[in-house]
This record gives sequence, structure tokens and C-alpha cells, in this order.
Amino acid sequence: QVQLVESGGGLVQAGGSLRLSCAASGRALKSYAVAWFRQAPGKERECVASISWSGGNTNYADSVKGRFTISRDNAKNTVYLQMNSLKPEDTAVYYCAAEIGGLGSVIKSSYRFWGQGTQVTVSS
Repeated sequence: QVQLVESGGGLVQAGGSLRLSCAASGRALKSYAVAWFRQAPGKERECVASISWSGGNTNYADSVKGRFTISRDNAKNTVYLQMNSLKPEDTAVYYCAAEIGGLGSVIKSSYRFWGQGTQVTVSS
């Protein structure tokens, strides 16, 4: 089965940028939909971006639209989340998730495979 590892999190000032990476091993990622979720303390885990297995469909939460971009590089077996114009309310643990043949669902239960998460902290 596929294993997912996130990286790229850290501390950044408001208005700054980070790029998160989700690296897959064990299986080729090209046939998987991938989504980025985040969870802040006391809040539900929410989908911020997703991309279909084909790369043809993407979805973004309204709160990040225009600031975040999801992309995939199948040759590197990696999916990225470019985060620009970061705000303190973006502070959360960010997780990547994958599902075979997915169309880019924003629902948690659509994904069977999850990474361990990476912390993003945005200071004001």
C-alpha cells in the first residue's frame, strides 16, 4: 500500500509563503487523487485543496482560494501545496491524503491513506 510523508511545515510570518510536499512511496501516485486537510486545535479537520487522479480537477476551500495552489509531479511521486499570503488563521497541522482513482473529493471519508501531518504556524 501507499505511504505518505509530509514535509515543509514550519513557522512563518503573516504574509509569507510555504510550500508543503507530500511524498509517496510503495505505489505510484499517478493513479491517486490527493487532498490536503488541516486541523487546528478545537476544530474539525477540513479539506483545503484536492486534485483528481488525472490532475484535471482541483478544489479549494473558500478560505484559501486564490492563496493556495495544489499541484502534482508524478515523475517525483509528489504532490505540493503552495501557500502564499499566509494568515494566522492558517495555523494548523496539515495532512495529505490519497485514494485510488479519486476525483478530488473534499470529504475525509473518501480517503483511505494518510500522512502523519506537518505543523504550520503563522505569526502575526
